[in-house]
This record gives sequence, structure tokens and C-alpha cells, in this order.
Amino acid sequence: MLVTGATGLLGSALCARLLARGARVTALVRDDVPESALVRSGDVYRVGVVRGAVEDLPLAQRAVAESQAEVVFHLAAQTLVGTARALPVATFEANVRGTWNVLEACRTAGPVRAVVVASSDKAYGDQGDRACVEEDPLGATHPYDASKACADQLARSYAHTYDLPAAVTRCGNLYGAGDLNWSRLVPGTLRSLLRGQRPIVRSDGHARRDWLYVDDAADLYERVGLALLEPPPGERVRGSAFNGGGGDPVAVLDVVDRLRALVGRPDLEPVVLGGARDEIPSQALCNERARRVLGWAPLTALDDGLAAATTWYRGLLGG
Repeated sequence: MLVTGATGLLGSALCARLLARGARVTALVRDDVPESALVRSGDVYRVGVVRGAVEDLPLAQRAVAESQAEVVFHLAAQTLVGTARALPVATFEANVRGTWNVLEACRTAGPVRAVVVASSDKAYGDQGDRACVEEDPLGATHPYDASKACADQLARSYAHTYDLPAAVTRCGNLYGAGDLNWSRLVPGTLRSLLRGQRPIVRSDGHARRDWLYVDDAADLYERVGLALLEPPPGERVRGSAFNGGGGDPVAVLDVVDRLRALVGRPDLEPVVLGGARDEIPSQALCNERARRVLGWAPLTALDDGLAAATTWYRGLLGG
């Protein structure tokens, strides 16, 4: 199996899951990330490593061909909304060119039987307060959202045009042990609290998000990959999208308050900047298709996931 973006939050968790199943895993890694969960757990020594960026088509083809991977999980991406606004071209290069390179490598360079591509709930754009279903049009408008919508459409295009056994996941806001993007809410808030500092909220704090614990997301990816391998070759899921979320969004400030309680610092009131841009006010995902087709549902309650994340960051930061 080949995992791109393997040192990230989801990539590390997915590699751990696949290794526990006895799979032979190759990781496509752009940068050394010493604090990554993949490294801290020692899993980096149990996987084959290909170094490079998915923007490089020959490298992607080499990774697919030499790994002889039958299943490819494409997670590598530029994942930050703020960075996408500041650097849209770099974001499109990573998220759009990177995706078509991986798809083309899977089509031409190896014995690939399943490709799972990471889209995002942001691909839907602003659909109001209702829970999005997979049949909804992709209404992305801002750079990050548009980049994920393009990756989404590319994957489904390769599935329908070239019979590539590809499917797409659209997950909500991932959180959990291993997230080193400190500008994100959960790691940034925990780092501040564990340092005895007031956490920073870039937005007005009222945006509501569908939060998904990273292990539940890894479970969804594995189930999609297995379904693509079923005979006849993945016909019930090929070219499909699957939402990964619980359908019950929680506001940003509510999450901050829960973390303050977990750390034992209710005295550290958040600093609410109210300056975030390109943020969708509310997003929720209907997961009925994943329940019906894959037998998947998120198992980790938000409070339990936040508690597990707090324990991990205490170990990382010494809090």
C-alpha cells in the first residue's frame, strides 16, 4: 500500500492502522517532520519511504511503480485555509496538480486496484445550516475550498473515464493526536493552555464545524479502500464520494471551552480576534451513505477525542 502525506495527522494514523493489519506500506514523504506521530511512534522504521513531492509526476510514477502498491491513499495536500489565501498558486500546485499526478501515476505505472483520494467538506462551499449529502453540488468559492473541489472532481473523472478504481472521502474537521499544524484550533489552543497562555481564536468563534477524530477518519479510508477491492472490482463504490462526519456541528468557542476544562485552566479566556477570512459559517455532513454502504460510523465522542488529544499534547509539550 502507498500513502502520500504520511507524516501528517491522518497519514500517521492511517499508516499505524495499516501496519497493525499486517500490510506492507510505502510512505511518500516530502519533508522530515521529527515530531510527527509517524516518527514518534517508530512506525517510520516499519514503512518504505519515498522522498519527494506529489507535484513531481515522474516521482509519483516511480513511487507507484516501485512500491508495487495495489492500494493508494492520496492524502498529501496543502491543508490550511489561511495559507491557501496567501499562497493560492502553491496550494493549487499541491492540491490539484498533485492529485492529477497521483491519479495519472496510478493509471499508468502500477498494478493499482484501489485509489482513495482525500477531498474535504470544504468542497461543498457554504450550504447553509443543513447537513451536506454527497449528491449536493460542489459550491466551493475560496482558494482552499476550490482546490479540494478540483481534486474531488479529478478523482471521479479518472474513475468514470479510465475505469480507475478511485473513490473520494469528504471529511469534516479532523483533530486528534499528531496534528502539528499549530494554526489549527485544537493543537494551537492546547499549546497555549499548556504554556499558561490565553488561546487565540482567529475567527469570531461562532463558526460551527463537524469534528471528526483522526482514528475514525482512518477507519473510513480503510473501509473505502477495501470496498474498492471487492469483486466485481469495486463497482458499488468506484467514482463515489463518502462523507466522513457526525452531522452534529459544534462551535469553535465551545471546543475551546471544553479544552480549557480538560487542561484545568478555565481562567485562561480566549483572545477572539475576529479576523479570519474565507471561513464557512457552518458545516455539517450527513454520513448515511457511509453507514449504509460501508458500515462506517464515527465511534469517538467529541469529549473523548479531545481528552485523548490533550493527553498526547501533554506528552509532546511536557505540560
